[in-house]
Order: sequence, then C-alpha cells, then structure tokens
Amino acid sequence: MLSDAVQPTPAPAPRGAAGTAAPDAPWYAAGLRFTCTQCGNCCGGPPGHVWLNADEIQAMARRLGMTAEEFEQQHTRRIGARRSLLERRNGDCEFLARDGDGKARCTVYEARPVQCRTWPFWEGSLRSRRSWEVAARDCPGMNQGQLHPLPVIQTALRRNAAAGLPL
Repeated sequence: MLSDAVQPTPAPAPRGAAGTAAPDAPWYAAGLRFTCTQCGNCCGGPPGHVWLNADEIQAMARRLGMTAEEFEQQHTRRIGARRSLLERRNGDCEFLARDGDGKARCTVYEARPVQCRTWPFWEGSLRSRRSWEVAARDCPGMNQGQLHPLPVIQTALRRNAAAGLPL
C-alpha cells in the first residue's frame, strides 16, 4: 500500500440535478494536485519516446536556430511513421539539463512538445486512481501543490488526443 503522502486527496464527485453523483464523472472530477519540482524524472530514466509532430519540430528548430530538416536529422529518430526526440545513454532527453543544485530544466522549454506540456495529465496516468498513484511514485510533484480543476485536465487530454499521442 502507498503511504498517505502519495494518495490523491479525495473530494466530492460532481453532483447531478437531484444531488446524486454524476454517473459519468471521472474519478478525478474534483481535480488533481500537481506542481513541478524540477526533479527531471519525467524527462529521463528508462528509455521512452517523446513524440513530435511537424509543427513541434519546426518550433524546436526555430528555438535552436536551425532548419526543421537539420533538427530532424540531428535530434530525432524515426519509429514507424513517427518521430521521437533522441535520448542520452542514461535515458535522459537530450534537452534535459541537470543543474549543480540537483534541479533539472528543459533547455527548449518554451518550444517543448505537447507531450511534455501536458504531463502528468496523460490518459494512461488518469485511467484509474491506481494508475495515478503508480505514476506518482516517480513524480514528487503529483498530489502536491496547485489544484488543477477538471476542465484543465480535460483540455490536456484533448490536446494529447488531437496530437495522436499514445500516452
């Protein structure tokens, strides 16, 4: 069992017209707490994928002062029909910088992809309370800090779906 420190704070579910819980409300309807601690865990560790579309490639290329073609060749790999950012041997995203004080930061933060912008509000993390708790084991910012209301979470989910992200 997980400690109380990583448990989402339960809150009342949205109410229907008769004062009963709305039957289609997700388990996180009262919102979820998350504030980034700059630990870098979401940007490193075991190998993974940071999926990119053409617009994101263009934005990151502009940020780095290169063409989209140069960016694709130097900073991405093809996986099937998609593109993913390259990683270092230790699994860290190549754009993750770790400072001397233990904090991590993204060197292309302003142009980071949707996948990075919407963490931790990914379908896989929100599938159930249990999946959220499992993700929170590696992310000290989950269940802490700012309360993100349901509309914010739903917007993140829609952005991921619109980008075709398999998260």
